Amino acid sequence: MVNSYLKIMKWRIKRFFYRIKRVIDFLPIIWKGFDFDYNYAIDLFQFQLKRTADYIDKKGNAINNKDTAVKIRTAIRLIDKVYDEEYGMEYYDIIEEKYGKSDFEFVETGEFDDKGDPYYTMEIRYEKDYTEEELELINEEKRALQLESKAKQKRAHKLLWSYIEHNIQNWWD
Repeated sequence: MVNSYLKIMKWRIKRFFYRIKRVIDFLPIIWKGFDFDYNYAIDLFQFQLKRTADYIDKKGNAINNKDTAVKIRTAIRLIDKVYDEEYGMEYYDIIEEKYGKSDFEFVETGEFDDKGDPYYTMEIRYEKDYTEEELELINEEKRALQLESKAKQKRAHKLLWSYIEHNIQNWWD
């Protein structure tokens, strides 16, 4: 009876310190988070997935624990790709490779608001000087590539959450 009581107390103390360490581990991710942007929830979810994968990989008892950890890490990589807009920004790299680096600047339009403040328009400037016709062709190509990238990004987003939905109930030990 006493031995059983000591085991329970030891387990409770161990669990208490584990929870304190867990809170400390989560503090940086919670500290930088806000409640007005879903990306912070995604960051928190991704952080928890990393912890789950590490735990299952190192301490998991299930026969397939290594495979489970690999599946979780696949989801983590997909989250990085999707929420870093990797697919949605592919068009930019293609345009830059083809036409050189670009930058934008705000230029006054010559028109003014009711208070007399100027209106601005954003103009893209390339390293190389292009004619108006060439710029129009570049912009047309860029718009088409943007649509392709946006569609690819949307497919990647859907694939990510389908993958998570399909697998998440098996991500435990």
